[in-house]
Amino acid sequence: MPKTRKQKEEVVDKLTKDLEESKGVVFSTYMGLTVFDMEELRNLLHDEGAQMSVVKKTLLKRALEKAGFDDVDMDQFDSGVAVTTADDEVVSAKTLAQFGKKHELVTFFGGIMENKFIDGEKVTALSVLPSKEELYAKIVGSINAPVSGFVNVLAGNLRNLVGVLGAIKDTKE
Repeated sequence: MPKTRKQKEEVVDKLTKDLEESKGVVFSTYMGLTVFDMEELRNLLHDEGAQMSVVKKTLLKRALEKAGFDDVDMDQFDSGVAVTTADDEVVSAKTLAQFGKKHELVTFFGGIMENKFIDGEKVTALSVLPSKEELYAKIVGSINAPVSGFVNVLAGNLRNLVGVLGAIKDTKE
């Protein structure tokens, strides 16, 4: 059953709001996926704090224009478009890329990052970057490494001293 004009306007308004508020937006294919696969993908995205919606290209074009993204070339979207939005720049691209390893049907058309359109190759490059949590863990590990090394050096001297004193005690007995 076709959507009414009011329903289409609501879809455009919601999509416009999502595009404006999201830090990371990815446009990808979904055609050929089964309903079960789509549900699995949506659940994976939901667990990561992202959401995916499938919209007609004409409604997407209106939402992009309304949100101020006039530089998006809609001609490159040759099939149905899934729009994935998230508050993290990397999470939607990373999750879609991991899902795409099992399902070759998922490919990137492009995305929006820092209010600029990026092509599919840049989204693919973005998907291999570590997440914020991984970067935070690496920073903490880098900061902690010299301190823990220094503590181990000091503890090693104490261990050696205890070992020497134990050897002296054994020789005197």
